[in-house]
This record gives sequence, C-alpha cells and structure tokens, in this order.
Amino acid sequence: MRLAVIDYDLCRPTKCSLECIRFCPVNRAGTTAIETSEEVKGKPVIYEETCIGCGICVRKCPFQAISVVNLPEELEERVVHRYGPNAFKLYGLPILRRGQVLGIIGKNGTGKTTILRVLAGELRPNLGVVDREVEWDEVLDHFRGTEIHDYLSRIADGSLRVAHKIQYVELVPRYLKGTVGELLSKADERGVAKDLKDLLELGEVWDRDIRTVSGGELQRLLIAAALSKNADAYFFDEPSSYLDVRMRMRVAKTIRSLAPKEAYVVVVEHDLAMLDYLSDNVAVVYGDPGVYGIVSKPYGVRAGINHFLEGYLPAENMRIRSTPIKFHAREPVQTGLPEETYLKWGRLRVSLDGFHLEVEAGEVRRGEVIGIVGPNGIGKTTFIRVLAGELEAEEEEIRRPELKISYKPQYLSPDYFGDKTVEEVLREASPQALASGSWLNVELVRKLRLHRYLDRKAANLSGGELQKLAIAQTLSREADIYLLDEPSAYLDVEERLAVATVIRRIIEGRRAAAFVVEHDVSIQDFISDRLMVFRGTPGVEGYATRPLGLREGMNLFLKDLGITFRRDQQSGRPRVNKEGSYLDRLQKAKGEYYYVGD
Repeated sequence: MRLAVIDYDLCRPTKCSLECIRFCPVNRAGTTAIETSEEVKGKPVIYEETCIGCGICVRKCPFQAISVVNLPEELEERVVHRYGPNAFKLYGLPILRRGQVLGIIGKNGTGKTTILRVLAGELRPNLGVVDREVEWDEVLDHFRGTEIHDYLSRIADGSLRVAHKIQYVELVPRYLKGTVGELLSKADERGVAKDLKDLLELGEVWDRDIRTVSGGELQRLLIAAALSKNADAYFFDEPSSYLDVRMRMRVAKTIRSLAPKEAYVVVVEHDLAMLDYLSDNVAVVYGDPGVYGIVSKPYGVRAGINHFLEGYLPAENMRIRSTPIKFHAREPVQTGLPEETYLKWGRLRVSLDGFHLEVEAGEVRRGEVIGIVGPNGIGKTTFIRVLAGELEAEEEEIRRPELKISYKPQYLSPDYFGDKTVEEVLREASPQALASGSWLNVELVRKLRLHRYLDRKAANLSGGELQKLAIAQTLSREADIYLLDEPSAYLDVEERLAVATVIRRIIEGRRAAAFVVEHDVSIQDFISDRLMVFRGTPGVEGYATRPLGLREGMNLFLKDLGITFRRDQQSGRPRVNKEGSYLDRLQKAKGEYYYVGD
C-alpha cells in the first residue's frame, strides 16, 4: 500500500517549477501519478493508486514537502481518519477501560491529539474516505466486534459526556472572560471546586482575571475545570506543560484521586516520570510525524514506557527506533578537575521587582553540565540571566574570563529572530548545522525536523517550532558555556532526549560547560553531572545551593517535595514511587529519596 503525503504549508510551486511533476516517470509513461489541482490552488496532488513509489518526487522537491512511504496492505483495515488527499493518516484507536488511566506516548505529529479529538466526539472518523462525508452508521459497522465499538456507539448517540483539557492552554483567554474563581465555579458540576482550589493551589489567583494569569496557573485552572465536570470520560492533553516538578506530581495525584472511579481517563504526556506515576496502561503511537501514525496495543505502564525507550514493540513485532535510550546506571563520575574551573562566583544577591535571590558560592568545570531545579518563581531564570550578563547582582563576585556564552531564554516572542529565515538563523549559528551528514545536522536539526522549514520566516513559526529553532541555534554556536532555560518545553520525549544527547556530546566534545534549567526529572537525570537546588517562597525570596553531586542534589530537592524515586532495572530511568508504598516508606526512612542503585 502506497501512502503519499504533501505538506502544503511547505509546498512552493512557483519557486520550483513543479519538478515533482516534470520528473515523475509515471507521468512520462502516459499514466498520471502526480498533477496540479485547482482544489489545492494549483499545488500538486499525488494519486496513490498509480504512484509506483520511486521516490523521485521526494528527492526533487527542494522544500522537502513530499513524503511517500510503503505500508502493509493489512494496515488499511485499521484506518481511522485522514484529513484530506495526500494528508496525515491515523491507524487504530487505543483500547479504553473504565476506572483505569490510559497514558499515550509518542512523537509530536503522529496523531495523539487527533486520537483525543476522535474519542471526545469532536472529530468524526472518516475511515480514510476524503471525497464524501462518512456517517456514524458506517463508522460503527467498521468497528463492530472491537473493544472500542460500544464506546463509539455512545459517542454517536450523544449519551457519553466528555471533559477535554486541550493542549494549547494559552489560547483560552481569547475565548473566555472572567476571574479564575468565577470560571471554575461556573464549570463545577460535581461540587469539587473548593477541593480543586486547595489541591491545585489556585487560592492566590482566585480573584484574578484569566487574561493576567501565567501559563502554569492557566494550566491548573483548565485541569481543575475538566475534573469539575460530571463526565463519563476525561481527557488531558499534555497536563504538565508550564508546571514545575512539585506541581506536576500534585496534578497527577489530583487526577487519580478526583476522577470518578468508573470513568474513562486518557492522558497524553511527554514527561516520563509523570506518565509513569499517573497511568495504569500505556499505548505507544508510532509512525512518521506529519505523515501517518499507528496506535499500539496497550501495555502495562512499566513495560510500555520501556518498550518505547528500547525502540521495539514486541506485541507488534515492530522496531520504532534504531538505537535504544538508556539512562545513568549509577551516579556519573566527575570528569572535571579542580584546576579546570571554567567559571567561579562568590555569594550572589539579586533583587528584582520585590523578589530577592541569594546564591551560594560555586563553580562550574570544563566538560560538565549543571542542572538547575526548583519550583516556578524561585529565581532560576534570574540566576541564568545574571550568568548571561543580562542582570547584575547587588554583590557580584563572578570571576568570568573571556568566555563565549550561548544563551537560550525561557520565553521567546515571534520577533526574537527578527526577519530572518530558519536557514539564515542556523547558518549564522554554525554552517555545520546545515552541512549534510554532519552530526549536528543529523542529531539536532533533522531530529527536531527543522530541515523542513528552512525557507520559512522564523517570525511565522509556531511556538513549538520557535522553541526548537532557538535550541538548535544555541547548541550550534561555538561557545564555552551554554545556558538553556527550560529547553524541553513543547518537545516530545524523543526530541527532549535528542536535545539532551546533543548537549552531552557538545559539552564532552568541545570541553565546554552548560547550565540547564529543567522541570523534567528524567531529562535532568539523563543530562546532569551536578545540580543546583533552588528553594524558598515563590515570588518572594529564593535561595540556591552551590552545585551539588547528582545524588546529594536530587535527595535534597526530592525531600522538599516529599517524593521518592527508584531506578528501573531495565532502562535505568527514574520512576516515582507511589506515595505510602513500601519503597516510598523505606527510602524516606533511609533518607534516600533519589535511588541510584548498586
């Protein structure tokens, strides 16, 4: 079976003279496989029935807008939805069970949000038929005899109520007006608004207008609003975005405790620790981003995440990644020597808009990554900005030799790169980023899929694309110290680990150093040599430790949160212990909140 997809946002027919059509061997043989269509404003359309899959159009397209893949014929029996001719195609739906939380993990662009929209009844599946409207009777006949049939029947007749927490929370203030308290009280159908106000710490913003709250506060409001609905199914699309580690765990506990016991609960999440803690089962969505996505059979949560990291799904006999992802087997050994100190600072004090930060004296050595952890509003970004030279400390004692610094800020505006194209931004950072076959191009630019947008203006990119471009720019530069503030925001698991891997390779290969602010504990564990722990009262005062050993730093950080981690024996990834479990009580008694292993 041939699957041909064209990204019409990338296609520029006036700039390439439609070489995809001119060089198609099927067209020259007298049969039509690709031609222009008025339905897509003179852009090409590929006819999958006649396409021979030679790949010439894929190679000839200068904008990499065309993808042609061969898939097994039997997969067509599982088709759920297609957005149009030569558009993304979804195969399969996850199996839902009452009273259990299903976690969904996979790359961005493989259909996770589409799955939630179908399950929420917001999108009627068309079974891949794009030239006519598919009725619900036809959809139900297609799924007859499957476990999802009864669920879809209730969606079709309107008897199943759904609460859906959407992915892009920043869009909500455009459509809703009022204070946080007014909106949550209005949404409350179960009489749990007061409980949610306390559990999700919304009291401080209760009387604030929704247009003035931060992304994290908006995220907590929407999670609370979804849980306050009297529904049969609850869907949460990336609930950890904008939240720090402590609040991520509070959100996970709140969903598990307040979702009705007989309800369906589905969570799409990229934070492995949160997904592990929250889910009972896991479905992996794999495929080619933007081209097609396939939903796996459900796995137990530990097995499902480990199979995803291993890159092999045994139930499908499918390899989805060429190399497995492994975490530290034990605490990393320091490679830097005392005489290799790169940057040193004395005790720092910073005051900014009524907030006060104090940082212990410390240093960073060649070849090491310093992770920075702590709650939101505690001064992590302030410290990074001091190192970058954007802010001055009241008592500044930084010994800063002539070092090149590459800095990625936390928040990026659309005009951050000015009028430059993606290609211009990357080329200025490093020509190697665009050199075919270079490890920087292969491991960073292509894994973040930035090569598909080279001719686009950076100002026209989405928030996630802008974030990936800023990361690639920062890491492509030749520098002595790299400062990255929340680099995993908007990224899927593989993209996060790709960035973490490149950071480690750059630091080790260039003998540089890095400071990384990050809320994903799995990524901090994967990347960090030492940790700085920020504590205090958010928005009022913060106190930062010197860089501590990974084990010491994690123990201090997790003790403040009251959370313990164990290490998975197969993948080495950190796993959150259920509160009150035997391991949780044992590790707390030993003072080992961060279990490193033998």
